[in-house]
Amino acid sequence: MESNFAEAARDEQALKSALDTADIVPALMTLVYLTGDFELLDEVAPHIKGAWNFLESIPDDLKEEIRSKLVATLKQYAAEGATVPRTPHRQTLRRMMSASVGTEVPEEYVSLFVEELRLGDVDTRALQWRTDPKSLSLDDFKVVIVGAGLSGVCTGIRLKEAGIPFVILERNAGLGGTWYENDYPGAGVDTPNQFYSYSFNPNPDWSRHFSRQNEILKYINDTVDKFGLREHIRFNVEVTSANFDEASARWQVNCRSQDVESEQLECNVFITAAGHNVASTPAFKGLESFSGDTVHTAHWNHGVDVNGKRVAMIGTGASGMQVGPAIVDKVEQLTIFQRSPHWAMGNANYRRDTTEGQRWALKHIPLFNEWARFLVFWAASDGFHKTLHIDPEWSQPALSLNSENHAMRENIIAYMHNELDGDEELLKKCTPDYPPYGKRLLRDNHWFRMLKQDHVDLVVNPISHISKTGVVTTDGVEYPADVLVFATGFNASKLLWPMEIRGRDGVSIRDVWGEDDPRAYKGMTVPGFPNLFVIAGLNTILSHGGSAIFHTECQVTYILKAVREMIERDLASIEVREEIYSGYNDVVDEKLRNMVWSHRGVTSWYKNKRNRVTMTSPWRLVDFWALTHEFELDEFIAVANVERDVAELQTA
Repeated sequence: MESNFAEAARDEQALKSALDTADIVPALMTLVYLTGDFELLDEVAPHIKGAWNFLESIPDDLKEEIRSKLVATLKQYAAEGATVPRTPHRQTLRRMMSASVGTEVPEEYVSLFVEELRLGDVDTRALQWRTDPKSLSLDDFKVVIVGAGLSGVCTGIRLKEAGIPFVILERNAGLGGTWYENDYPGAGVDTPNQFYSYSFNPNPDWSRHFSRQNEILKYINDTVDKFGLREHIRFNVEVTSANFDEASARWQVNCRSQDVESEQLECNVFITAAGHNVASTPAFKGLESFSGDTVHTAHWNHGVDVNGKRVAMIGTGASGMQVGPAIVDKVEQLTIFQRSPHWAMGNANYRRDTTEGQRWALKHIPLFNEWARFLVFWAASDGFHKTLHIDPEWSQPALSLNSENHAMRENIIAYMHNELDGDEELLKKCTPDYPPYGKRLLRDNHWFRMLKQDHVDLVVNPISHISKTGVVTTDGVEYPADVLVFATGFNASKLLWPMEIRGRDGVSIRDVWGEDDPRAYKGMTVPGFPNLFVIAGLNTILSHGGSAIFHTECQVTYILKAVREMIERDLASIEVREEIYSGYNDVVDEKLRNMVWSHRGVTSWYKNKRNRVTMTSPWRLVDFWALTHEFELDEFIAVANVERDVAELQTA
């Protein structure tokens, strides 16, 4: 890794000023990494109770010692023209990691940490050719990617680095995918931005710990321009279908655009990075008769004015919990219709701006960004995974899963009670009848405080129908409304819809998956569909912490290694073996049967009609990272191009 100590030490006053407001733990870990001062680390460690920056209680005198020593160290490194030392021994690094988050970090995370933070000399997620690329026929190999959101952009950047020709087809007029489409009031991320960003392009300039939609969209656009990707993207082009031609072992991708009514592209590898983008609008009786305006959070109409209006919002999930507090002070009346409550917990950083000193440190101090990223990685991911498993001996199975899950439940209820000023009636309405994490645990965006306002009404009676002037519930009460807001999410089971994808023998992927039972090997590949890879798909959705971008990077690493096998071995196609695919899904199903999403009290879009969990991942981040780190060709049926012998290739 490259670092410029001279830049950090050039303005000593700016450095000292930045450290006054920058997070102290990454400053400490940077100091220890550079100096090996474990005596200071051991003195400070007992004051760190968790990975979030608000969970440290380091005394002021120790903080000042850390700052002054770090300033001196950076100046010394700059004066000597030194570079960042080699990565410490694994056990030393693990000791540092554990101290920084206030708990023992397992050994298996060390290698992940080194790769995620690019502490080595090589970015191991970038494709490393084993054969001289000049000897390969890269110009004859084509990849088509569907979607220019975060996953499609990541795939494109990695393909460009490897010199593999590709095109990204994007149905919208701009980049961003979900962050382009979902621009409703209050839209933002619920993963801390230091982790919700590419490992190869960290952003030191986030204005908030949890940024809003416009800033995330800017980051995606800036990343595309930085890596010169825009010339590889075709906007306003929608893929309608794709068919695998067995004779040529190529996908024929049919699309339409504003300029060309329809056209067909051919490619060796077809990658879908479209995510879950089909908005779900309940078919309420009488909806067509409503005389006011109707908007959906997935396609917000900014021409609809809510100021001074009576607004009826249907849905209390992630988008509802963001849009409600964002419009509550503008509307005359906000009536919220709740089918089932969600668990939501406060986070001290959720609405907090980053400090100028933090941004300066992230940008200028070597290693500071890496340690800051590790802290939020740990805070927002695997630390509580074990609490999501069902204990068959647990005494209160209707409420929670195990003792730790129950303690979390009680903590959230206490938090809600406090936010609702002890209003027991509202607390009852807001308390789910399933365990925490049964549905996505939400970040409280002052939702509970909003419910206390006089002009806000939370309705829990089911909706009967929509009238011309409002919403009518099953008890016959009509709630007048000028605007209907649907915060009702997406049809996750319609993955890849409306594209019609057909593999070998013309078989449609709909015939394989049925209406709502999609499966794939490692969430990416399906027998009968050679050279097809799905990103952000089946059993890869994170509902227990972590970053979707981290998962995307894992999948892209795996896919590129598969593509490398095809190019270097001159393979026409690769197709996952049925027994590998089936065995993997059996393991996934077995793991999920014993986790929170299979709890009998949980109904969600994560499950199909037969109660099988199709969307959420059962894996810790470190598990999925290990699963996708290497591509094993013997798990696939490899078909060579005509001039090569397939048996020879499979045993090579």
